[in-house]
Amino acid sequence: MSDSPITQLLSIMAQLRDPESGCPWDIKQDFDSIAPYTIEEAFEVAEAIAQRDYPELKEELGDLLLQVVFHSQMAREQGLFDFNEVVQVLCDKMIRRHPHVFGDDPAADEQAVKVNWEQIKQQERASKGREHDSALDGVPAGMPALQRAAKLQKKAAKVGFDWPEAEPVREQVNLELAELDEALRNGHKDAIEDELGDVIFTLVNFSRHLKIDPEQALRKATAKFERRFRKMEENALQPLKSLDLEALEQAWQAAKKTAD
Repeated sequence: MSDSPITQLLSIMAQLRDPESGCPWDIKQDFDSIAPYTIEEAFEVAEAIAQRDYPELKEELGDLLLQVVFHSQMAREQGLFDFNEVVQVLCDKMIRRHPHVFGDDPAADEQAVKVNWEQIKQQERASKGREHDSALDGVPAGMPALQRAAKLQKKAAKVGFDWPEAEPVREQVNLELAELDEALRNGHKDAIEDELGDVIFTLVNFSRHLKIDPEQALRKATAKFERRFRKMEENALQPLKSLDLEALEQAWQAAKKTAD
C-alpha cells in the first residue's frame, strides 16, 4: 500500500532538511527566514481566488501547505512539536469552538455562533493565564497595515468603541483631510506623514461601516489601474516617458474607454 500524499510530502521535507544529503538552501533556513515566504504564499492564494483561477488556486494552496510542513519539520528537529501535533491541536480547537456542531450547545444563527466563538476564545486565553488581555490582542504586528487597521477597529467596536453609523465616520474623513491640508501648508514632513496615516486609518474605518473590505477594494482599484495603464502602453505610438502631461492624460482617458 502506497503512502498517502501527505506522508510523502512529510518525507520529502525531511529529506530536504537532512544535514548530510539534503538541499543546502533548505538546510540553511530557520523560522525567521521562512516566515516571509509563508506570508507571500498566503497572498498568492488570495490572488488566485480573486482571479477565479482554480487550477492556480490548487497549486498555491499546495505551496501554502508546504510552508506549514516546512515550519513543522524545523520544529520537529528542535524537539518542539511535529506536523501531527499541529494537526491535532487544530482538530481539538475546531471541535472546541464549534459546540453547536460537535456538542450539545445549539446556536440559533450566525451571530450566536460568533458570540460563542469569542467566549470560547476568551476561555482559552484564561486557561493560558492571559485573562487580562487587551481587547485588541490577537492581531499580529506583521499583518499588512491595511488589514491590521481593519482588524483592530473591529475588535475595538466589540467593546463599544465605535461610531454608531457610517455618516459620522464620513465627517471624520473630512476632518482628517483638513488636518492633512494644514500639515501640507506647514510643510513638516513628519506631520504630513502622521496626518496622511490618520486619513487612511479613517478611510478604513469608513469602509468597515459600509461593510466593504478595504483590502479587497484597494486590490480591485489597483488591478483597474494596472489594466488601464497597460492598455495605455499598448495604444501608445511612442514611449510614454516621451509624452507631456496633456498627452498622457489624453492617452489615459482613451485607455479607460477600452480597458474595462
